[in-house]
Amino acid sequence: MTDLVTGADGRARCFWGGSTPDYAAYHDTEWGQPLRGDDALFERLTLEAFQSGLAWITILRKRPAFRAAFDDFSIAKVAAYTEADATRLMADAGIVRNRMKVDAAIANAKVAADLPDGLSALLWSFAPAARPRPATRADVPAVTPESTALAKALKKRGFKFVGPTTAYALMQATGMVDDHLAGCWVPPLTA
Repeated sequence: MTDLVTGADGRARCFWGGSTPDYAAYHDTEWGQPLRGDDALFERLTLEAFQSGLAWITILRKRPAFRAAFDDFSIAKVAAYTEADATRLMADAGIVRNRMKVDAAIANAKVAADLPDGLSALLWSFAPAARPRPATRADVPAVTPESTALAKALKKRGFKFVGPTTAYALMQATGMVDDHLAGCWVPPLTA
């Protein structure tokens, strides 16, 4: 596998972005695009936590079921979930049924609901300064000082399943960093 792959459309994508149509669509339209909004970022944080130990494609393909199961990731709604909701989620074959991750999602919603400035402001406060795109996949880190600091700050507030690697994946997915490879057709971030 090379660092860039050229799709049938002639576009050069990051090495992972052309392996399936699902990945190509996600790569081209979502991954690395700046995302703001408390509920939108709660969705991404939750999905990154559910992805832990699994392939992202599994989560991506189950995302519609996750959205239905978790009330479109409304922080207010998920924060009000009870044990009956956790039981309902564990019975939902459309999502990843891991009790620790389900409990973490509910607990994280409760914490996010109580953040004075909101989840979006907290997460984006850890975004690093813009840097050049990585030249190769070997130049893409799994953890950075910023993701380590973000994970520590989230854990201190009571968030669960938010280690430095998950925090960095969240930063990549939501445009806090631009890890599209140099030469990738997706336009670089401008701000």
